[in-house]
Amino acid sequence: MDESGVRAAADESADLQRRYFAANAGFLLSVGHRIAETLRAGGKVLTFGNGGSAADAQHFAAELVGRYLKDRAAWPAVALTTDTSILTAVANDFGYDAVFRRQVEALGRKGDVAIGISTSGRSPSVVTALARAREMGLVTVGMTGNGGGALAGQVDYLIDVPSPATPRIQEVHGLVIHVLCAIVEEAIAD
Repeated sequence: MDESGVRAAADESADLQRRYFAANAGFLLSVGHRIAETLRAGGKVLTFGNGGSAADAQHFAAELVGRYLKDRAAWPAVALTTDTSILTAVANDFGYDAVFRRQVEALGRKGDVAIGISTSGRSPSVVTALARAREMGLVTVGMTGNGGGALAGQVDYLIDVPSPATPRIQEVHGLVIHVLCAIVEEAIAD
């Protein structure tokens, strides 16, 4: 890659972000307010994904438990990607597709929010966990790209980035996380 390639990647990302947020600002406000409603009611947020999406899930939970911009009370959020003993035991005993589903079954309660992140929308471990969360009465949010894959029509809120490029989808997902955290903090911060 040369300098023009660097500029092209940045321009592509910035253009996608501008288009996505221009088209979805109201929708993201709805999602953020729903998360805030859950937290105000004493519920929790469960986040999960694989690879880079696992890092995004952990980032999201960290912003809620710690803080985003405001000093405020900690909010209950758990990234289901961090306990290696649970992940490896469940993968060994039940198969990798069950690693998030089993944790949703153990930790999720009706009205909680389950946020599954899969750039393709086809990760079996994410798809099965969100399906189980929905059966249990959790509010389900899928963060995807390129049409939503198997999650399209299967979650309460589909945050779908209109791109086939995984890096560009992840870049928008990062900003979505920050925007949602800002919305939640503004809605319920002490």
